[in-house]
Amino acid sequence: MNAIDNLAINSIRILSADAIQKANSGHPGLPLGCAAAAYELWAHHMNHNPANPSWANRDRFILSGGHGSMLLYSLLHLFGYGLTKEDLMNFRQLGSLTPGHPEYGHTVGVEATTGPLGAGMGMAVGMALAEKHLAAVFNKENYPVVDHYTFVLGGDGCMMEGISSEAFSLAGTLGLGKLIVLYDSNQISIEGSTDIAFRENVQERMKAFGFQTITVEDGNNIAAIGMAIEAAKADTERPSFITIKTQIGYGCPAKQGKASAHGEPLGAENIKAMRENLGWPYEEPFFVPQEVYEHYSKLAEEKAETEAAWNVMFAAYCQEYPDMEALWEQYHKKPDADALLKDETLWMPKEKAEATRSLSGKMINLLKDRLPNLIGGSADLAPSNKTAMKDAGDFSAENPAGRNLHFGVRELAMAAIGNGIMLHGGLQAYVSTFFVFSDYVKPMARLSALMGMPLTYVLTHDSIGVGEDGPTHEPIEQLAMLRAMPNFHVFRPCDATETSAAWLAAVTSEKTPTALVLTRQNLNPIAGSSREALKGGYVIDDCEGMPEAILIASGSEVDLAVKAKAELAKEGMKVRVVSMPCMDVFEEQSEEYKESVLPKAVRKRVAIEALSGFGWGKYVGLDGGYVTMSSFGASGPAEKLFEKFGFTVEHVVETVKSL
Repeated sequence: MNAIDNLAINSIRILSADAIQKANSGHPGLPLGCAAAAYELWAHHMNHNPANPSWANRDRFILSGGHGSMLLYSLLHLFGYGLTKEDLMNFRQLGSLTPGHPEYGHTVGVEATTGPLGAGMGMAVGMALAEKHLAAVFNKENYPVVDHYTFVLGGDGCMMEGISSEAFSLAGTLGLGKLIVLYDSNQISIEGSTDIAFRENVQERMKAFGFQTITVEDGNNIAAIGMAIEAAKADTERPSFITIKTQIGYGCPAKQGKASAHGEPLGAENIKAMRENLGWPYEEPFFVPQEVYEHYSKLAEEKAETEAAWNVMFAAYCQEYPDMEALWEQYHKKPDADALLKDETLWMPKEKAEATRSLSGKMINLLKDRLPNLIGGSADLAPSNKTAMKDAGDFSAENPAGRNLHFGVRELAMAAIGNGIMLHGGLQAYVSTFFVFSDYVKPMARLSALMGMPLTYVLTHDSIGVGEDGPTHEPIEQLAMLRAMPNFHVFRPCDATETSAAWLAAVTSEKTPTALVLTRQNLNPIAGSSREALKGGYVIDDCEGMPEAILIASGSEVDLAVKAKAELAKEGMKVRVVSMPCMDVFEEQSEEYKESVLPKAVRKRVAIEALSGFGWGKYVGLDGGYVTMSSFGASGPAEKLFEKFGFTVEHVVETVKSL
């Protein structure tokens, strides 16, 4: 290793240790141990341009071990991505550009929000999948306009989490040859040696998944690391897994190789000893010699030249293939929301009783022709979820141009991969499973919301209407769980019109993911359903004048509310029915609109939903009533279950009268 490389690597270590020490909080072990590998990758093998961080054909880098965020922030600072020394000095401080874990959309150069271990691994698979699909769509002979790698760095914790196995199993099956995993193998976790809980042969596991496996014995040998990365690039048929044997906290004599290096500042005396041990002659915190900045600046200029060459090629490509240029533009810009909402063919007719999952399937096949970049699939449930796109092909190692994704029974990884596809750019993705299994989906749905990624979740079999499969497959509390999440829209439509509205809201959303919660059983079309569903809640069946009572329902229970209203009207009671397909969107409306739908003067209100009543209190108030679930479901025909649990006209009428 020459002198400037050594200085450049130690600059990463010093900046990381100093920032964590100043914050008196953070994780120095990973940045110190992985500095050499990260430097070698970013400096000599990764195509990126600090002057244009959003260049479409850049290589992607995800730090799956997000606790080691100072490694990434140091790289972004040194390469000139706009992070200043002051930003590093404000590490983990309120409002800074250097939060404790990397946050997408907050800090330039951060490709994904990471923190939950293994999540970055799953999102990296999604990015590599997106690259492979887009390459199949756009590349022409002599014009590899989509041609980049996805690199992800993580450690033992990432490999212990089940999401990594789910995602990597699929990556191997799909032959994602441009996915390269850098495994920081230091054999230390928070509680001590990994031997206490993790003794498997990771390389053999990755081989079984279909990965090329490479081992670098010395994590500070940048020549060996470079050779491993190039060997990984050379295998275009298989994803690659590079085990890099490192020492956590490298360079700090008192902490190196110990669990205590993981998640606490090194301490002033230990940092002083580390400077001496590394041969770093500068005592001033955060000091980097000018020659190091100049070195990184020269590297950045070389990276800019790589993009410039691509730009020349892309311009020639557009000239030779103007139709592909137009398609590229369509793929890489947001859908025209106004045009979609005004497209009458996307508003499905209310012809017959039909399950909203089936109506959703019809919408997917209408949208696929208007959104050529629509891609998605299910966790081995497409025939039940109705998520297959007709005549769109199945994505596989052999057919990467296919638009139907088969995730296998891997709900958690599916959601992470969906996030990765959306983060990559150029594609509009959806993922799907049974609603009860949103329990498996939730952690990655939360990341969708955190990152502002408008991924669509198609969640079917939405209530006790599942019937004979019984309580293990009948969701109860899941709707409340998803509704509780910030920046996450949950639509539960009652018929064709509301299903159209839900899908159009989902695909035109700019920064909010959407869950479509859909029935297994057929639902009657509702005469009053309308495009007002786009407002989240609206009057679907009204009375003359001010109502005496309001019934509020979603999904399959809207029809029940309408029938109960008719019975109450026979007795002279004036009742309004409000359909509430999406509480969050309703809350985004003006106070005047919300008052027009749910006037405060009307306190006799009943929420009707075949799921948990948790969350309905803000609409029914202290004087209101509930026709909801307070227990798990049961196994039996759906109609018998609705009767057993009180979802009948008679019970709704009794509840209203009891108020």
